[in-house]
This record gives sequence, structure tokens and C-alpha cells, in this order.
Amino acid sequence: MTLFHTMPGHLIRRLNQIAVSIFQDRMQALGLDLTPVQFAALVSLRDNPGIDQATLAGFIAHDRVTIGGVVDRLQAKALVARTVNENDRRSRSLVLTAAGAEMLDRVLPEVTALQDEILCGLAPEERDAFVALASKATEAANDRSRAPLRVKD
Repeated sequence: MTLFHTMPGHLIRRLNQIAVSIFQDRMQALGLDLTPVQFAALVSLRDNPGIDQATLAGFIAHDRVTIGGVVDRLQAKALVARTVNENDRRSRSLVLTAAGAEMLDRVLPEVTALQDEILCGLAPEERDAFVALASKATEAANDRSRAPLRVKD
């Protein structure tokens, strides 16, 4: 093993690769075309109907430029609808369609279940500790991100 194999940045990148692979394999097994970012967008829109793209980007810690493509793909799949914002006609409000809500209901239990697969080498109490420490580290460095998490107050 070389030095970089034990560096947090490398390990985080590898764990992300593993998490995305497990997610994609599960979606493929279900016959679905859905990415982790699209899943996060659907959950955020379920919980915050009518938000705009910039707000959605902040809620899922994704950059504003790329979020447009994510929303475009969700709209093309008829999972999300864009409407003119009543308060700002230049802005578009985003809502889940009925198909989007059905998709989310279908995949949410699967995505919840695959979380243990991502951390399969850890005992349950170690998983809890990992999540607590990863959350603490992420929150502490949020302002250093090019796409910081922005949640409602």
C-alpha cells in the first residue's frame, strides 16, 4: 500500500465510487434510470415543493450550473414539472409530478436498504459512528465547498 491509500481524500473518493456503483446496480436491477443526484433532487422536491433550481442546488449541495441538466433530465422523464414562479416570473418553480412521487415511493425503501451495503465492512455501531463523524467533518468544511449545502433555517 502506498501513502495515498490511507489519505482521507482518497478513501472518501473510493467510498463514493463504491456508493455510486451500488446505487446504480440497484437501480438497474429495478429497471430504473435514476442517479444518486436525481434521487436527492426528488427527495428535496417532495419535501420542498415549489422551490427554484438555485434553492434545489443548495439543498443537495450541487453546483448551480449542473443542476439545470439534472432538472432537465428529470423533466424529460416526466418526474418533475417546471412552472412559472408566481412571485418572480423570471424564476421557475419545481414540483414532483405524480410519476415522480410514485418513483420516489418505489425507490426510497431500496435506497434506504442499500446504505448498509455501502458500509458492509462495519458493524452497526461502527456505521453509526462513521455517519456521525462524516457528518461532523462535512458540516465543519461546508463553507470550503464549491457547492455548499444550504438548508432552510
